Amino acid sequence: MAIKHMTKPIYLDYAATTPVDERVAAKMSQYLTQDGVFGNPASSTHPYGWDAQAAVDTARGQIASLIGGVSDGVIFTSGATEAINLALQGVMRFYHRRGNHMVTFATEHKATLDVAAFLERQGMKITFLKPDRFGKVDLKTLEAALTDQTVLVSCLHVNNELGTVQPLKEIGALTRERGILFHVDAAQSAGKIAINLDEMKIDLLSLSAHKIYGPKGIGALYVRQKPRIRLTPLLYGGGHEQGLRSGTLPTHQIVGMGEAFSIAQKQMIEDMTRIRVLRDQLLVGLEAIPDIHVNGDPETACPTILNVSFGGVDGEALLNALPDIAVASGSACASANVEPSHVLLGIGCTEQQARSALRFSMGRYTTEKEIENAAKSIGLVVKKLNMTP
Repeated sequence: MAIKHMTKPIYLDYAATTPVDERVAAKMSQYLTQDGVFGNPASSTHPYGWDAQAAVDTARGQIASLIGGVSDGVIFTSGATEAINLALQGVMRFYHRRGNHMVTFATEHKATLDVAAFLERQGMKITFLKPDRFGKVDLKTLEAALTDQTVLVSCLHVNNELGTVQPLKEIGALTRERGILFHVDAAQSAGKIAINLDEMKIDLLSLSAHKIYGPKGIGALYVRQKPRIRLTPLLYGGGHEQGLRSGTLPTHQIVGMGEAFSIAQKQMIEDMTRIRVLRDQLLVGLEAIPDIHVNGDPETACPTILNVSFGGVDGEALLNALPDIAVASGSACASANVEPSHVLLGIGCTEQQARSALRFSMGRYTTEKEIENAAKSIGLVVKKLNMTP
């Protein structure tokens, strides 16, 4: 049962999840009931299945269009976490005769780090590289880490805590030249920053719907088709999704993901231009507070995310004192962990800076008034906490 609040807090946690766009919800509702298209896409002997399959095919095309891919490369999963698991485990298991080494970065999402740690326990060799103080990959360090046993390099496009954007073209050029596969976690970047699979030489790309105003519980792994990347599946039974991900396809969620990606493609420039103004407005407001430190580089970061440490203030105490603002002290996927952010520690922040940090993330429905009110409230609360003995 939902907890009732007198007034809804200002929502500045879009990096954790986004509300479903009303246009997406309206589209999804057409694929649930008897009056709509409710058939199983795998039912190939009657119109109910044909219509559902046609809707799935349309969604594949919408998703592929946003990232510069082809429809056949889109493999539906339950979300980006499963897509990352399929990519990393699938590649390292299938290509184990080629090598047993994978390279990733210490500031990756937990979905990648935990899979890498699992593979390490299975006997694979994993190199966790440390990025620079802004969270960006150093290409020379990456190149030095590659060996003749390296099968895969995996990195975030946009860091989920810092907003740091990685130089995918340069990384892709390096891996392609060495014959190494390149996986990118694009959960935070799809629909916000332009992606072109061919130009960036990306072999595998993980995607999520709920970070882009689509439904939760659906995502995709894009798998390069020419030459085709081979994967060992995680799930067996039925041979769905080219044998890579068995299970009945959730047509309504897939339709919702496709519609969300289509809307994002049309609105990306408009949305990001407006959100950048809001992010800059928030930064100006927060800079009036003494002893703050911006983590990452706002000049080059994705405008949807701003991470700030507040000197002398504990982040949890600050969160508890701000019931009228919904923000995060780190990644939503690590919120049960009381330890300081591994991302902030990974870029050289002190433990105190990491513990005093908040991540603000803006989105399609954030308003100037909300930003103004949030900055004002945070300033008052920080002042009060600093005065408390």
